[in-house]
Amino acid sequence: MDELRERILKALDSIRPYLHADGGDVELVKVSEDGIVEVKLLGACGTCPMSQMTLRAGVERALMRSVPEIKRVEAVLN
Repeated sequence: MDELRERILKALDSIRPYLHADGGDVELVKVSEDGIVEVKLLGACGTCPMSQMTLRAGVERALMRSVPEIKRVEAVLN
């Protein structure tokens, strides 16, 4: 599970500059054994009306491309 988590963090680092450009960020919260990744959108990304699009089209796509074991990415509020 540590190796999987490291790969997920590396994938998040690859998209982080794009989120930073819009005043946002993303934090890894949890990785379940069944391939569900929970992230927290921070800064402008946490309050943006387009945050679901950012989550699906940006974060989820990047993670699933880099880490094929991931089934889904979900945003958590806290």
